[in-house]
Amino acid sequence: MVSDDHVTEEQIRKWADEAEAGYDVDQLKRRGRGRPGRGAEPTQVIAVRLTAEEIAALDAYAAREHLSRSEAIRRALAGYAA
Repeated sequence: MVSDDHVTEEQIRKWADEAEAGYDVDQLKRRGRGRPGRGAEPTQVIAVRLTAEEIAALDAYAAREHLSRSEAIRRALAGYAA
C-alpha cells in the first residue's frame, strides 16, 4: 500500500513486475487524458485576473445557480455577447 509520504518496497516490486510484464498499448491509449471536451470543437483555456471581491461575487453567483466558476463565467460572457 502507498502512504502519503513514502512508497513501500512491496509497491515498488509490484510496479516493476507490472512494467516487466508489459502494458497493453491499446488499453493505455483508450484511457483518455485531461478533462473531457465541451463539444465537437476544440476549446482554449484563457487566464483572467480577478480581485478578491470579484471572485467572491463570482462564487456567490455560482453557488446560487449551482454552477462551477467556469460555467458561471461562460454564462456571463454569453449574456454580454447577446
